[in-house]
Amino acid sequence: MSSIDILHRHTKDLQQAREAVEDVARKLAERFDFAYRWDGDTLNFSRAGVDGRIRLAPEQLHVSAELGFMLSMLQGPIENEIRRVLAEKFR
Repeated sequence: MSSIDILHRHTKDLQQAREAVEDVARKLAERFDFAYRWDGDTLNFSRAGVDGRIRLAPEQLHVSAELGFMLSMLQGPIENEIRRVLAEKFR
């Protein structure tokens, strides 16, 4: 199994950050076909071969995910897309 672990700093208040994460999740869900739901300040996402979360905190996001065998081959592109979208939403 491969894992993704990204810490991303931000300057948004928690409500703005939550809205931006929701937008990120929607875009990534369209591209990678996964389901997501909120549990407090943590957005959990999953699909066959992926189990992950985005935790919101003041000034920082923590994206973590475990990738199954098949998706581990796509770890680089998945991680790059997450970083690209985070950079776009959290300038």
